[in-house]
Amino acid sequence: MSQRKTLIDPTQEISIRRQCELLGVPRSTIYYKGVGESLENLRLMTAMDRLFTEDPTLGVIGMQDELAEIGMRYNIKRIRRLLRKMGVEPIYPKRNLSRLGHAKYVHPYLLRHLDITRPNQVWAIDITYIPMKRGFMYLTAIIDLYSRFIVGWQVSNSLEKENQTALLRQTIATYGKPEIINSDQGAQYTCAHWVDWLNDLGIAISMDGKGRATDNAIIERWFRTLKQKYIYLNPAQTGLSLFFGVRKFVDKYNHRRHQGIDRKKPVDMYHRAA
Repeated sequence: MSQRKTLIDPTQEISIRRQCELLGVPRSTIYYKGVGESLENLRLMTAMDRLFTEDPTLGVIGMQDELAEIGMRYNIKRIRRLLRKMGVEPIYPKRNLSRLGHAKYVHPYLLRHLDITRPNQVWAIDITYIPMKRGFMYLTAIIDLYSRFIVGWQVSNSLEKENQTALLRQTIATYGKPEIINSDQGAQYTCAHWVDWLNDLGIAISMDGKGRATDNAIIERWFRTLKQKYIYLNPAQTGLSLFFGVRKFVDKYNHRRHQGIDRKKPVDMYHRAA
């Protein structure tokens, strides 16, 4: 539902009513607008996203120092609140989960020393904050670690856990299910909704170690490439323009050669071996 709502575009010739009918979205949810962030906060969030993309170890204090270096002086309380809203968590060893009560759903990291030799052996899933001209959204992506092929992605306006299972369900329907899926220990994945559903499907669950920068490095690197080569250069005006822009970028990425896989194309590696 969240992804379909982002496709509603009031600038199109088709009426909002008809767009809602075609997408199966209740019209009342389109006109409701929650209290958003101020333009100043949106600019601050965009700046913090750029800094964090360059240095994912930045905590609140480090972020405050880096912002001050570029003339943006803000207090710790504001920076911490906005980083949490962005879903940003710095990479450094921590004692416990960021949200208590989820420890029983944490699973071990299964990929260490694992020889990944085929498509659909291991998928990685993650979420990132996407700044726009006015506002922001979240992008979830799923990558096949053998071929580096982006098998699924979605944009949404929330971090709801249901969005993750909806995307994975759609991706499995298209490409079949993976043997293992790896994620971080975010609240979307350390919960009964995610863990029980994957257990029912017979998919092994792997999770990054807390504070380990390399465990999910491949998809983190893809997010960084997306932001530096597209998002920051082409900030989207609407959810619809963001959707089509990301779709174009993903299609180009999947069909171009990459040095990390011996100058092969992800689409070729995935489909030829699948």
